[in-house]
Amino acid sequence: MLHSALALPLLLIAVSSNFAMAIKKGKRAPQTLSRGWGDDITWVQTYEEGLYHSKKSNKPLMVIHHLEDCQYCQALKAAFAESDEIQEMAQNNFIMLNLMHETTDKNLSPDGQYVPRIMFVDPSLTVRADITGKYSNRLYTYEPQDVPFLIENMKKALRLIQTEL
Repeated sequence: MLHSALALPLLLIAVSSNFAMAIKKGKRAPQTLSRGWGDDITWVQTYEEGLYHSKKSNKPLMVIHHLEDCQYCQALKAAFAESDEIQEMAQNNFIMLNLMHETTDKNLSPDGQYVPRIMFVDPSLTVRADITGKYSNRLYTYEPQDVPFLIENMKKALRLIQTEL
């Protein structure tokens, strides 16, 4: 009995010291599928899963292409996560996917494979190449100051479903 009573405190000490060492070494906690884009949003893991859920739920799929070490992606991610309107629409009206690699669907890179890039796919599985950002040299990119324009494009994607499908 005494032996098991001592085992628990020793176990707790060992676990807490390992946790403290991991923090000191700068190890990060495992990331969720949000990767910082919005922890309250339900994210799908793959493009194929996103297409399935889009068709099943009759919601558009929003695909965000980004890289972890891209300063432009990080800036857009912060603006995206801070916008209550984007977060609410993303959670309630879209199937959401963020990718740090390219998909096999070449329709998702009609003008190149740059990041950040945000594209919409409607429930009929059509990539909406007509919903673009403001820049002629990177049609599907957004910068932090473009958040209001991104919100309008999200609303446009929702309107197109109602009028076209």
